[in-house]
Amino acid sequence: MAAPDETNLDEQTVERIEQPVSEEAEHETRLTPAAAVARMRINVPVRGNRKLRTLIERVNADDQLKGWWHVSNVNAVARMEINDHSWVHVQIVTNIALKLLRQLTKHGVEPGLVRDFGLEQDDAEVVVVLAALLHCVGMSIHRHGHEDFSLFLGEPKLRELLDGLYEEPDRTVIVSEVLQAIISHRADGQPLTVDAGIVRVADALDMAKGRSRIPFEKGSVSMHSLSAAAIEDVTISDGEERPILIEIRMNNSSGLYQVDGLLKAKLRGSGLEPYVEVVAHIDTETEQRLVPMYRLEI
Repeated sequence: MAAPDETNLDEQTVERIEQPVSEEAEHETRLTPAAAVARMRINVPVRGNRKLRTLIERVNADDQLKGWWHVSNVNAVARMEINDHSWVHVQIVTNIALKLLRQLTKHGVEPGLVRDFGLEQDDAEVVVVLAALLHCVGMSIHRHGHEDFSLFLGEPKLRELLDGLYEEPDRTVIVSEVLQAIISHRADGQPLTVDAGIVRVADALDMAKGRSRIPFEKGSVSMHSLSAAAIEDVTISDGEERPILIEIRMNNSSGLYQVDGLLKAKLRGSGLEPYVEVVAHIDTETEQRLVPMYRLEI
């Protein structure tokens, strides 16, 4: 299949292919480690979850964790010239994961941590948030095998962050569940719980405005880069038939490759299949006649 002709691409698509990372993530690679870390602040809606509030406060005061995020981003953006793996990505994935979990529990879906260990909904939120926060710290070592590297970096860090929030053996249960979610986000991952599946899917949903989770080289025109550039927006809300509706708005039909390729692969085997419906809308008038709406079959 011939490569797409760059001269026929619109200005916005070219810009997203040339710069598949956020301005913040790109700028961060040019800062000193101390300056980069000083800019990082994770924000999530903790609501009434006191453990989660304390945890986020500790995360925002943890320069080692932020240092991993910085090195991960330098490795991805400056050295490999692929898409964003900065704290910006981490923040997006964490908020998506928490949103997915709350949508499910609102509709009566019980997290694995609650079902299998008798812990509380607040504890399941701690697991999902921690897994999202640490899911790609292994990128600070190397992209290849980064999920495995995230495990051995993450285990002692998790115990440190959870100190005083949980006593044994509950702390070990929380740590184990987080590590299971981290390893399950890899391409061939096999989540054992809905909690872990949430993190896997949340990682894939960081795709708006060219932020695909399929790595592509900056400036390279390919189906990966074109389809990533086509995604405008991703929203999560109540579904009509299922607890979660994921709506993806795109500016041309090449974005279907992201939906039917990457997202479908991450959803299959996640445990979320019975609870999620995915609908894609194409904005352009010409293509709306051809594909007015695309509903993903999982």
